[in-house]
Formats: sequence, C-alpha cells, structure tokens
Amino acid sequence: MSAFRRYVYRHLHHLLPLPILLAAFLAWFTEAGQLVQFRQTVFDEYLRLKPRQYEPTPVRIVDIDEDSLQRFGQWPWPRTLLAKLVDRLNELGAAAIAFDILFIDADRTTPSRLVESIKEIAPDDPLVARFNAMPDHDRLFAETIAHGRVVLGFALRNENRGKLPDVKAGFSNVGDDPRPWLPHFRGAAANLPALEEAAAGNALSDIVPERDGISRRAPLIADIAGELYPALALDTLRVAQGATGYLVKSSGASGVISFGEHTGINAIKVGNIVVPTGSDGSVWLHYTPHQPERFVSAAKILDGSADPELVKDNIVLIGTTAEGLKEFRPTQLDPAESGVEIHAQLIEQLLLGDIIKRPDWAPGAEVIFMLYIGIGLLLLLPRVGARWTALLFATAVTPAICASWYAYFWYGLLIDPVFPSLVGLLVYLSSSAVLLFRTETERRQVRNAFSRYLAPAVVEHLAEHPERLKLGGELRELTIMFSDIRGFTTISEGMDAQELTSFLNRYLTPMTDVIMSHDGTVDKYMADGIMAFWNAPLEDARHAEHACLAALAMRTELARLNDSWRTEATTAGHPFREVRAGIGLNTGECVVGNLGSDQRFDYSVLGDDANVASRLEGQTKTYHVDIILGERTAMQVPQFAMLELDLIQVVGKTKPVRIFFLFGDEGVRATSAFAALESAHDAMIHAYRRRDWKKALREIESCRAQAPEIAQHVYELYEQRIADLQASPPPADWDGVYAALMK
Repeated sequence: MSAFRRYVYRHLHHLLPLPILLAAFLAWFTEAGQLVQFRQTVFDEYLRLKPRQYEPTPVRIVDIDEDSLQRFGQWPWPRTLLAKLVDRLNELGAAAIAFDILFIDADRTTPSRLVESIKEIAPDDPLVARFNAMPDHDRLFAETIAHGRVVLGFALRNENRGKLPDVKAGFSNVGDDPRPWLPHFRGAAANLPALEEAAAGNALSDIVPERDGISRRAPLIADIAGELYPALALDTLRVAQGATGYLVKSSGASGVISFGEHTGINAIKVGNIVVPTGSDGSVWLHYTPHQPERFVSAAKILDGSADPELVKDNIVLIGTTAEGLKEFRPTQLDPAESGVEIHAQLIEQLLLGDIIKRPDWAPGAEVIFMLYIGIGLLLLLPRVGARWTALLFATAVTPAICASWYAYFWYGLLIDPVFPSLVGLLVYLSSSAVLLFRTETERRQVRNAFSRYLAPAVVEHLAEHPERLKLGGELRELTIMFSDIRGFTTISEGMDAQELTSFLNRYLTPMTDVIMSHDGTVDKYMADGIMAFWNAPLEDARHAEHACLAALAMRTELARLNDSWRTEATTAGHPFREVRAGIGLNTGECVVGNLGSDQRFDYSVLGDDANVASRLEGQTKTYHVDIILGERTAMQVPQFAMLELDLIQVVGKTKPVRIFFLFGDEGVRATSAFAALESAHDAMIHAYRRRDWKKALREIESCRAQAPEIAQHVYELYEQRIADLQASPPPADWDGVYAALMK
C-alpha cells in the first residue's frame, strides 16, 4: 500500500465527512431549492404547532356562497346586482371595499349585448333600439364604485398583453431603490377601464405560492413592466385610511442596520401602519385556523338581514367560497383555503402588527452553528469515542432547537436549527461508520456481490468481463419499468412481520422471474416496488417489446396469485382483499453502469427518462389502469393493443408527454372488439382537445358500453374534466395538457 493510500486510510474518518460539510455550506450559500424547501417545512411545523390566535378585527368577508347563488342566481352575477351589493355596503358604513374578483370582460347581461346575441332579431327591429337605450350595466357598476371607497384586484401575468392596470397611488422611498429586490412581472390582466377609472384603489390580487404550491409569503409590492403596484391587502388599508401613497424603507435609510451592504427592503409604511418586510418586500403569512366569524353571506347583505355592526367601519372583502368558484390556495393549516380568506388574514396581520419574520442575521447564525457542530464532531469523535460524542452533540443541538422555538413563540422570528443539526448528524454517522468498519478489508467475489439483484445472464456476463466492475457508465437507449402494489400500506396493516415477509417474497419472486425470463434486469426492490430495465448490460434490439410482454405477463401472474390468495382466504374463513399493481414503462436515453463509490457500487440506471417511468407508474393511481406506457415506448410497439390516455405534464417536468394504456398483446389488437373501442376512444380524445364537449361526451358513452371494467374510470375522469371545463372554460391557448398534481 502506497504512503498516500495509507494516509487516506488512516484519516478517512476526517476526509469522508468533509464533502458533507462542503455540500451543506454550498447549499446554504446558494440558497439551493432543496434547502429552502426543507427550511420552509420546519417553519410550517412551527406554524402548525402555534398558529396565530384569531382576534376580533375590523375585517369582514362578504361571501358569495352557495346560499347567495341559490337565491340570486348562478355566477357570473349581473353587474347591477354587484352594484346593489356595493351600495348596501356603503350604506352600512364599510371603511373600504375590496374585490377578490376580476372584471376583465364586459357584462353579458347588459340589454344591448343581449339583443345583439339574438340572431333572430333584425338590426332594424324597434326592440333593438329600446334595448340599446337601456343603461349599460358596467357603466352603472362603475358609477356605484365611484361613490365608495372600492379597491379592485387584477391578476399577474408573465407576458405583456397590452395596457397595464391603472396606478392609483404613489411610491416614495428612503434609502436604496427597492426595485432590484422586488418580484418582477411583464404584465397583468387588468379590469375593465371604466371600472378601474372609478375605483379608489387598484392592486394585485395574486399571492404567488412557493414551489411546492403552498402560500407562505405575500409580496406587498411588485414591479410590473417598470411600474410599482401594491398588493390588494396593502392598497385596501391605504384606501381605508384615506392615504395617498406609500413610503418604502430600504437599506441605507436612517435606522436600518446593513453595515454598508445593499440588503433590500426593510419596511413599508401605509398611512399610520408600518409593516416590517423581507428584503423583497414580502411578509410571511401568519395564519389562524378557519374562522366563520370572518364571513357574512352576500345574500344577507342584499336582503338587509345582516347585522349592520358586521360591516360598519369594517374593511370588507368580497369573494367566494362556493364550490366551483372558490380559488383553492393550500396553506400550512388548510389544503384548500379560499383566496379571499388569505387576503383577509393578511390585512388582520397588518392591522394587529402580528408579523413573523426571518431576520437578516438568521442565515449567518445558522451556518456558523452548522460549522461549529460539524468541525467539533470531527475533532471530538476519534478522541472521546462515539458514545460521548453523541452525548455532547445532543447537549449542543437541544438548546439550539429550544432557542429557535422560543424566538418564534415570543418574537415571531424564524430561525432554522434543524438543517445544521442534520448536517452534524450526517457528519457524526459517516465518521463513526468509518471508524467502526475501518478494519473490514474482505471483499465479496463478483458472483456473491451481484447475483442477489441481477439476472443470472448478467452475472455470467460480468464474470466473463471483470473489467466492467468499475465506476462509470455508458449512455444507452433503455426501456425502464417501475412497478408498485396499490394500497400496500393498507394490505400490510393486518400482517405481522413474518406474514408481511412471506407475502412480499411470494409476490416478488414470480414477478422477478417474469422480468428475467423476458430478458430484463432487476435494478432494485423498494419494499413492494420493483425497478427493472431492458437493453443493458446485454444489447436487446426488441427491448420495448420485451418490456411490454413482461408487463402483460406480470398482469397474468398477479391474477393467478389473487386466485390462490382468494382460495386460501376462503378456506381459512378470512376476508379476501384483492391485490392490485401499477406498472409504468418508458423508453429513453439513460446512463447505465456501475454507479456508486470505489468501495460499493451497483449496476444501475440514471436519467430523466427513468424518472418519467416512475412518474408514469404513479399515474396508474390517477387513471385506475394497471400499465401505462410513455410515448417512445408506445411508438416502438405498434403491434400491441393500446389506448391513448392523455397528454400530461408529470410532476417535475415542463414538457408534456403522451401516455398510453397497454390494453393487450398482438392477439387482442387483431380483434374487432378492440378496433371498435379504439375508434370510439380516439374520437373522444380528439373531440376533447378540440373543445367539442358534446361530441366528447357522446363518444364517452360509446366507450363505456364497450370498455372492460379496468378502463371505466378513465371515462369517468374525462367526464368530470369536461364538466369542470364547461363550468370554467379554458383560456384560448389551452392545448389539452393535464398537469399532474401528484407523483
């Protein structure tokens, strides 16, 4: 052994954890997405443990709820009815009225527009002149808005579609120019010009969610094509106070400690209210659980039965929680919070001064603590041993976690002690593992190392070519399979450890035999899941075909297993629960080879198309079918019976993929029954993407009459989608792509 290798061997317990510390430091320095997401998860738990307690505040939501729709008609309401609602609120003494509703299009119930839409009435008919002489509903609504303190909300867009929304208030700043730190957008979907002109306020109504879809922070100001606009909550506070503008305080201003650095925005003043903000002008949303006290039905306002004290001197937001109209916004406390209630909660926070904030010094404190813990463990572990080091680690981490919770509980400060602690734990585990197993020098032979998870043919190939037993891989087109048992957690609940092991072995053994008998390589087992691939290490020109045949054989084998389990359950007098499985197949370029470290590596696959195969397996839950193919796989096996399922954007991908249900083999495809079903199914898909809802629904009924039970849910799903799209028509550029919400 060379001197260098001996040195590495002796100091490996120091060298191995250093990349962990370096990677953690780089993640902190670059604000890596995974680190940010992890940190936000920690803060989510803080909020769940101690949400904001609701205090009676002069903020009210006038809810266009189910009762309002039943009594005054379905949405959209005529603008005359909305004008009446605003009039009633003004009469009751509302301090300000904010709409969490967009008014982009003209009112279709205006008489002149109604008569234009009736083709049977000639232009010179006297009825046309009478209708044209009647008042325009949008103009009446604008006149009503002009008589009150009304704030309209507009939607953000990342493209410029023309006129920007009207600016209703001015911005002045103390310190640095705030624009570089603000969120920037190219355009917005503005309300009707007459309504904007009449309103006292005009603000952005979007609360942009985080990458995981949860609304944690709200920007109070945004830059749209060079113009500054306030958030709906902020502008409503301005209008309620009769203020004319905003003061933005940034680094460099008097009283702002930034040590000469340009650190962004520090606070925003509106009227008599000063709001501390993050550097980008946003605030963390400090939610309470849902409070019915915030709401009053729009129907009660319109019919005069509402208590006037609910509105007098209150800031009123008009929105909806009605099913089909409600804008769902996931939060830490509610997976389906209404957008209007989030705006109301934000106004409450600003009025009460109940702000939670991540202080500027928090990241620095966290990284110092992380380095202190990591380096301290490296120095202590070889000197005092694993047990005492673990005790000292616990005595350092526990106070840090307690201090973080104390800072949140009493001062509303968000400081993450968990990530630095986990980094320290990884350093401890990696270093102690090296010390524990340093003397282990024996290595297993090739057959013993690989025969447990590779097909016998692969083991023989590697034995004949030992030069391949090194780190590295090659780029090759593969067909990748992911398979998983549906509802495995529920199935396993009634089994002890021995029964569960027997069940898994009984399931995985024949499935593995099927894969290997069709020239596949089993990559790994993930509890009840199997990952396999074709065309490596041995080349297979028909890899997509063999993978599909394996999937169909697995379907048959599972049916045989279910028959056996059913017989055994009946004999034993136990209830029988059918076992179902999902399979995803995708073809694409992947890196395949020995992946890992010099000490331990696996023959495995890496690549984006392998991830897509995993996502396709997950989508079998959505469509309730058992085998889903990616488009490239389907293109290579045109002889098989397949039905196109959807054009879908899977989680983690931006480009949509076409997916197919593997119905059967060549024999099934040759049948007249499948040909009839395929024709009706394709016609349904094409009609759906052309927005021909009526034809699509007719074809769905035809498909249902011909399709087997396993495909019935597909048509239920499309029927529901069409109903949703009829209720809320898609935009003009809608291309039929479905964005998957789960993996």
